[in-house]
Amino acid sequence: MLGLMQDQPLLITTIMNYAALYHREGEVVTKAVEGGLHRTTYGEVSRRSAKLAHALTKLGINQGDCVSTMAWNSYRHLELYLAVPCKGSLLNTINPRLFPDQILYILAHSEAKILFLDLTFVPLLEKLADKITGVEKFVIMTDRAHMPETTLDNILCYEELIAPEEDQYDWPDLDENTAAIICYTSGTTGEPKGALYSHRSTVLHCFSTCSKDSLGISNRDTILPIVPMFHVNAWGTPFAAIMTGCKLVLPGADMTGENFFNLLKNEECTISLGVPTIWLALLQYANSLDGNDFTDLAIESFVIGGSAAAPSLIEDLEKTFDATVLHAWGMTETSPLGSVNRPMAKHASLSEAEKMALKIKQGRPPFGIEMKIVDDDGIEMARDGVAFGRLMVRGPWVIKAYFKQPELNILDDDGYFDTGDVSTLDTDGYMTIVDRSKDVIKSGGEWISSIDLENVALGQPQVAEAAVIGIAHPKWQERPLLIILPIPGTSPTKADILAYLDGKIAKWWTPDDVLFIDEMPHTATGKIQKRDLREIYKDYKFTD
Repeated sequence: MLGLMQDQPLLITTIMNYAALYHREGEVVTKAVEGGLHRTTYGEVSRRSAKLAHALTKLGINQGDCVSTMAWNSYRHLELYLAVPCKGSLLNTINPRLFPDQILYILAHSEAKILFLDLTFVPLLEKLADKITGVEKFVIMTDRAHMPETTLDNILCYEELIAPEEDQYDWPDLDENTAAIICYTSGTTGEPKGALYSHRSTVLHCFSTCSKDSLGISNRDTILPIVPMFHVNAWGTPFAAIMTGCKLVLPGADMTGENFFNLLKNEECTISLGVPTIWLALLQYANSLDGNDFTDLAIESFVIGGSAAAPSLIEDLEKTFDATVLHAWGMTETSPLGSVNRPMAKHASLSEAEKMALKIKQGRPPFGIEMKIVDDDGIEMARDGVAFGRLMVRGPWVIKAYFKQPELNILDDDGYFDTGDVSTLDTDGYMTIVDRSKDVIKSGGEWISSIDLENVALGQPQVAEAAVIGIAHPKWQERPLLIILPIPGTSPTKADILAYLDGKIAKWWTPDDVLFIDEMPHTATGKIQKRDLREIYKDYKFTD
């Protein structure tokens, strides 16, 4: 017997329509690429999305066709987030920090017909134009007054494109499993791979994001997603903001600590999200100001994802702003939310040291995500917080295959996806990333976590960034090499670093050498690029 409930599809369109009806006065603030602050509402965003949908139809964009963007966090990008999938087309947000060949690959692989781009990316596209195939139009996301001189052919002005169109659109009734958005991995190994999200998976992910034990986004919040909208949908926060009607603050192209601070302060943001390097920039700017007591700001939660946050960073953020740091974990293949670190009721009585030991974990999976850890033979391991193995996940917003790559069997027999992370799970379900499977160091038959070593090193006052890689060793198989980017104006020595590590790590974890560099390589998503470091130091030999 089946239930007698209405079968309404889970569509991004329903989120948009709900916001237009119930949150039409909700504010969207953008630090505009052209300069200054732009203010609009969810009601106006909905109307302009309808105008954009009409314009796309006139440009020949039909259901199933791909529209790509190369754009910052802005109200115009938000309109594309709605118009493209809600008319049944496929939105592809491209990370402009990828290598040029990877950008060309994504445009070709996704079969993009139109590319929307912000002013800052026009020079980049001009250099690639003669190699781009399939893209019929370039739409520059600005008004006529700011349209640049460009060598690009077939260009359109965003504001002129949508201006003559009607602000109501007959949105189609789609199957909830219709493809909505495609996000590509950063391609750290091989070509980027496409994760194809459906309307259903996006709406379910949105519900989860808003739940109180997750990010807890509500109508009473003001959210500042610094994580880019070209990076896994800004962790799904634009859709969560639209669903709840909370005030949404978008930082545009100004990725400086000063801009982040001013938006946090002036717009009274309560939640902000970004990778660790973002928060380091914010702290650096805040510390440069006279009187660095900012505990009266409205900010309540800093969400840190993308890579593990060092305890020193968590402590500095919480002390400086009197806010809570929430560790989160996810990846392109998980839409991306996979876990959030919020304490349980029983943790209220923990000491400060015990609370910090909890905070550095990547957190518990929200309802909908299942996790397990397995050994190299695929045998599930104990959930005791000690045993560690390959982290496997499954759930309604986890991919089951890569776009146009059906030959890749990425799930185990039970439908779990191998994340490539090495992790522990404790009895309460808190997951801790020990390392990426390719980064963990095996020394004398025992494992050394590069992440743990890096996090301890980052507590040294002269260290801006730290990376640990394994170097071949004739006796121990591998030994750790610690690579340091010093804070500008400081000159730490190897002895300084090793003295700081002494007593904070196991003796046998102590790096065999410490090197200092002037620039740390990063991936397109802001993580330290250890592949490059391994290539640079592939012939390195320890002297002792």
